Amino acid sequence: MTSLLRGGAALVHSSARRRRSVAAIGAVSAGLLVLSACDKPTPLATVTVGSDSVNSEASCYNDGKELEQSQLQGCLKDTDVESIKVDPDEKVRFGVDPEVADKGWTLLMNGQPLTEASNKTYVVIPGSVFFNQQYGGGKNSTTVSLLEGGKGSTTKATGLWSFKLKKDA
Repeated sequence: MTSLLRGGAALVHSSARRRRSVAAIGAVSAGLLVLSACDKPTPLATVTVGSDSVNSEASCYNDGKELEQSQLQGCLKDTDVESIKVDPDEKVRFGVDPEVADKGWTLLMNGQPLTEASNKTYVVIPGSVFFNQQYGGGKNSTTVSLLEGGKGSTTKATGLWSFKLKKDA
């Protein structure tokens, strides 16, 4: 035989269930409201030297849409960027998220192309290149940027990540 709540007990049980449902709906609504106020994070770029690495979100990014040339020029002059010490005898590894690699990216040194456009998720460059004036490097530090897109007239630049490489010798 089953036992069912009757009378006042049924009303108390029903109102408690209703309060829990309203509370759950309120919590879900509040969570969605908080999430809608957040910006979507940009893809990351990473620089690794030996066992040290730094990563950063893009300094210029418009959700994958084309950036204006004036925006890019401004971002290339940005001085508030992540930095890492580089021994010229070490290899420097640059990595990007797969979605950046799919669009293609180019490594820039002091604003000038250092590599051809790549669709790989990482490239490796000898550390000595960044402090060699023949390649446009600085004596003690160099700004290196990763430019998403921008490989010719058909693809537009859509993102830029910059890092400061400091000579450690």
